[in-house]
Amino acid sequence: MDGALVRDIGTKALLAGAGALLLFWTVNAIKLVISARGINPLVKQFFTQIASGRIDAAYRLTSKTYRQHVNRQDFLKFLGSLQLNKYRNLKSGRPRIQDELIILTLKLKSEDKKSELPLDFTFKKIDKEWRIDRIAKTVN
Repeated sequence: MDGALVRDIGTKALLAGAGALLLFWTVNAIKLVISARGINPLVKQFFTQIASGRIDAAYRLTSKTYRQHVNRQDFLKFLGSLQLNKYRNLKSGRPRIQDELIILTLKLKSEDKKSELPLDFTFKKIDKEWRIDRIAKTVN
C-alpha cells in the first residue's frame, strides 16, 4: 500500500513539475514576442537603406553606443567586407533575450543558395524604439 501511495504522489509531482515548466516556457515565449515587436521592420529598413545606397540613414538606425564605438568610416569598411551585394535572401533565426537586449541571428543567403553569411544583430530599446546596438559576423 505504501508503494502505491509513493508512486501516486510521484506521478502527481511529475505532472505538476511538467505543468510549471510548460507555463514558464509559455510566459517567456509571449514576453519575447511582445518585447520584440518592431525589430523586423527595423531590419528591413536597415537593409533597404543599404541597398539603396543610403548608408548614412542605415548608420543612424544604430544606437548612440554603437556609433561611439564604430565611427562612420569603420561602418563603411565593415559593410564593404561583408560583400552584401552577393546576397539576396534573408532568413531570421530565433531571437534571444539577454538583459535588456535582444539578439537575433540573421542569415543572408546568395541567390544560388550556395553561400551563406550569418550575422548576429543585437537590438536595444531606446525611448520606445529599437536600435541596432551591435552587428557581428557569426563564427561557426
